[in-house]
Amino acid sequence: MSEETVVDLDVNSAIAAVERVAEGFAAGLHARFSALSELPNEWDSLLHSMAAVSTSPFYLFSAVALVIALTAGTLLILERQVKIRHDASAGGRKFAMDVAAAAVALAVGLIAARFLAPPGLPLRTLRLWSVATIVVYGVLWLTRLVLMAWRRPDVRRHSFHMLALSRDLSIAICWAIVGIALVTTLQIWDAAPGLRDLTRTVLMAVPTYLLLACVVWHHKRTMASAVAGPRPRSHWRNRLARRWPAISIGFLLITFISSQAALTMGTPLPGSAVIVTVLMLLLTPHLDAMIANWAQRKLEADHISVPAAAARQTARFTILIGTVAMVGTLWATPLAMGLGFQLRNVTREAFEITVIALLAAFLWNIIGTVTSRALQGAHPALAADGALDAPRSRLGTIVPLISAVGKSSILALALLSVLISFGVNVWPLITGLSVFGLAIGFGSQTLVKDVVSGLFFLIDDAFRFGEYIETSGAKGTVEKISIRSVSLRSSRGSIATVPYGQIGKIQNFSRDWVIEKLTFRVAFDTDVELVRKLFKKIGQDIAADPELAPDLIEPFKSKGIGDVEDGTLIIRAAFTAKPGKQSMIRRTVLRAVQNAFRENNIQAVPKPMTATAEPETAAGQG
Repeated sequence: MSEETVVDLDVNSAIAAVERVAEGFAAGLHARFSALSELPNEWDSLLHSMAAVSTSPFYLFSAVALVIALTAGTLLILERQVKIRHDASAGGRKFAMDVAAAAVALAVGLIAARFLAPPGLPLRTLRLWSVATIVVYGVLWLTRLVLMAWRRPDVRRHSFHMLALSRDLSIAICWAIVGIALVTTLQIWDAAPGLRDLTRTVLMAVPTYLLLACVVWHHKRTMASAVAGPRPRSHWRNRLARRWPAISIGFLLITFISSQAALTMGTPLPGSAVIVTVLMLLLTPHLDAMIANWAQRKLEADHISVPAAAARQTARFTILIGTVAMVGTLWATPLAMGLGFQLRNVTREAFEITVIALLAAFLWNIIGTVTSRALQGAHPALAADGALDAPRSRLGTIVPLISAVGKSSILALALLSVLISFGVNVWPLITGLSVFGLAIGFGSQTLVKDVVSGLFFLIDDAFRFGEYIETSGAKGTVEKISIRSVSLRSSRGSIATVPYGQIGKIQNFSRDWVIEKLTFRVAFDTDVELVRKLFKKIGQDIAADPELAPDLIEPFKSKGIGDVEDGTLIIRAAFTAKPGKQSMIRRTVLRAVQNAFRENNIQAVPKPMTATAEPETAAGQG
């Protein structure tokens, strides 16, 4: 069979699958509308079912309301007692008391249901609503916990916007859970499909999604602030926070369309999928903030190993992967079954992708942790002093580059592994990229020159982050080192990006030590020995200054008479300081020398101004 024939068969199979899906969707939509016309008969059938067990809608509604009131009332009373007596207790003990209160309230509701209804469908209905009451409480408690947990305890009670968001979100969640319980009640009574469809779509799905969309839009600023989290915030986190309300509303729209499509295809999603998806959608960023705060605790401690620290950081990614997996299970599984996909194959591929993603995230965080600890060990005062622009060690310069290469390699290997899990042959892709890279190498000799030159500059340790250097074309503080260029920030704030191939000679002003030489012009009859003693005294005073002494390597002292110009003594002096720290010492020295000369009547002689004489014109030239 030729390759063209195989391609034609694949195309025809795809077209046939699309046609089957379209036909199934049209048939399901027709069946749904046809069932709506039978609503009066279905309602009468439901009434007959209730009458068969000696009950009525009014009595059942009253019994349900009484069970809900007893369960909720018991829970509220017990919660108040727990709050009064155990408000200052540890989190674990208070949680256990809350669970015990919920269990007691559930027991009260089940006992009340047993007394209000005989065994059978009425009793199952009352038990369902008793459990639904506890579920509402648990979901609302979890929602408030996740929304408020990342805030400091002293500001939680004053976070009025967040409290309003929690309140409005609770209303929407309550409506969704009540709708789920109502649909389940109809299933218990074996209601007809049209009645269940009407309840699921008109009374539960549409109001729930509208309420959630209104909550997101009304509290968009509060949600954006919560997603952004505490400062400092990364750039991607700020962008995600600004777009999060729109993302949430779009996702709500997509889930509504997906749920209706699944219902039309004959594979309706369970009602719990709605509430679980909503919780994961709206609470995942807040849960991520909680996990981030937990992961950052004691990460720099020596007793925590690198794998343990990386595992803590990977927990954030695990939450994201778990959220995607749960959403896929709840929403994509029924759709895949309705579209005719093999669920086992989809599950296996999803599991492989999840394992690859978690392993890649773990290795990524291992590299990040090793890099962070290496930088901290190479420059321990960097984080403590907040001097992010301070010169780094050689290790602090090379490690970030190695880390970037390692992380890029992990990302590339993860993408290739995902393609392999899908059954894609990656060897042609690797070969093509290799040939493409070789072609670029031959065609971009300047780029290759820059990369190779940069490699040798780093091997020679010519400059590091934070050092002040001067090249043949620019000078400034090294602010960024990339694979082909270095960025220098001048004293006026401008940034010059210099390719390694154009650097030429490098002068580094930030290595080891710097000698600051000063020159003073005094009268010819000045007592040189007195000047020497004054300079020595100034050097001793500066060496005793607690602010300047750590940056001083050799004290300020006189170097004697360096020259004599036009009857003026040129006295030279110098001191040795740490690179970049000499300016403050220089200003202190000049101020002290000025005071010492004034107190000892030593006359400083200004440097004579030299004027350029105009050439004389010859007289009498005719």
